[in-house]
Formats: sequence, structure tokens, C-alpha cells
Amino acid sequence: MSRADAALEVHLSTRLPADLWIVEARLPGEAGTTPFYDATAGETLRLPGGAAVTLHTPYRPDQRAVPGSPTRLWIATLDLPCQLSAYLARHGFPIRYGYVKREWPLGYYQTVYATEAGSAEMPSAGRAFTPELLARLVARGVQVAPLLLHTGVASLEEHEPPYEEFYRVPLDTARLVNATRERGGRVVAVGTTVVRALETVTDETGTAHPGEGWTTLVVTPQRGLRAVDALLTGLHEPRATHLAMLEALAGREHLRTAYAAALREGYLWHEFGDLHLLLP
Repeated sequence: MSRADAALEVHLSTRLPADLWIVEARLPGEAGTTPFYDATAGETLRLPGGAAVTLHTPYRPDQRAVPGSPTRLWIATLDLPCQLSAYLARHGFPIRYGYVKREWPLGYYQTVYATEAGSAEMPSAGRAFTPELLARLVARGVQVAPLLLHTGVASLEEHEPPYEEFYRVPLDTARLVNATRERGGRVVAVGTTVVRALETVTDETGTAHPGEGWTTLVVTPQRGLRAVDALLTGLHEPRATHLAMLEALAGREHLRTAYAAALREGYLWHEFGDLHLLLP
């Protein structure tokens, strides 16, 4: 992507109603990219292949932890010469952070069970699953239920709350979750994305319902968890709102112990890092 005075990358985060997008412009550098704060409302940025993105207004400026801080995320529209999937297949590439030293193909970021494109970043907890592992789990009586949540860009800064993400929880999945809890079984979420989607459709009685839409739910210790009993997840930065979700499940002292062990043993953070299983 380019503008008159800079070569930029644009990260597509979340597709909103009315064909609007949450996007982020970033400056490429030797050690990855950094946020580009000099964009202005109404500005149109040129994309490869004759496409363009127009920035309309900052995304939820009232939600910033520091009022008046620079704009990182924008509400925008895309002007593409073809369908989005075809355009991204030709001109797009996965978001790559500074700790990933070279470009990897899209297949490195995919889970083996994904059936619908839409996430901006890799749902890292699910990446460790192989077809063989899933078959072994099913053979041992572990039931696997699908749901969908299209993850947005994960580089939230300065305690920014998570933004809208599209989710879909099928009727069969909601029924299986309810049946599992009724018989005293354990609902294990593979990734914080699963927690957010499932908790969005679970009412105060602990009953899960089918549904789809854009969720703004933030799971905190005060709110608590209603459907999920355990979680497989990566290691999150201290300022990540995901840690509040983990604290709601396992408690602060458990997290302190687990993260101290991870630091001591040199476990890896981020998308291609290590996973840990929280079983309160």
C-alpha cells in the first residue's frame, strides 16, 4: 500500500456491517512493522492492482486508555477490482511480527479444521492440532464441537479493549455444550477466541444458545465464566486483556505461578510459541 509520502502495509482486521472494515496502517521496517499515526480522516490509500482503502473515522476513540492518543485503528471502506478472497490471494500476505524473521506461507498459519476464511491473525491455540491428534481424541471419547470467531489484529496497545469480532455458534454446538455440563463433563475451549464466542451466547443460568453477530464481550474476573471449564491457550503479554480472561478461569495466583515457570524455563510467547492447559 502507498500514499504520497510513505510506503505502508494495511492490516485488515474486522469486517463490520454495511461493508465497513476496521483497518490498521503500519510502517514496514527491518524488525517488522510499527503503527503509522499520520493518516487522516477522508484519506484514500492506494493498494496494489488498482485497489484503494478510504479511511473514514478513527475506531472508537472513546475507548482509548489515554485520551487524545494517536489513531491506530480506522473505520474504512475498500474499493477492490475483484472479490476480496481473490484479491487477497493475489496481493495479500499474513501479518508478520518482528520475531518472525522471514515470510512464511499462509499454510503455516492455518488450523487443520478451519473451513471459512475471515480471521486477520492465526488462532494459535488450534494450530497445534493435527488430523491424527484429533482422531486420537475422538477415539478416546472427547467430543469436538465447531464454532466460528473471526479474530481481528491482536496487537492491542495500552490496555485497549478488544473490538467487535464476528462469531457464529451453531445449534448443535450449543446443545452439546449444554449436554456436557448437565452430565458433569468439562467444556475445554481451544483458544481465547472460543471462550469469547461461547461466553457471548451463554446466559446467566449457564445455558448456551446458538447465535451469530459481532461480539464486544470482555471476559473479566468480575464477570466470570458461564460455559467454559478449561482452556488451552498460548502465553499472553502482561497488558493483554486475554490475561483478565485467564484470571477469570484460573485465578491470579495460579497465573503468577504458571507464568513464573514459563519465564524460568524459557517458554516462547506469541503465535508460534508454546501452549499451556488451564484445568482449574
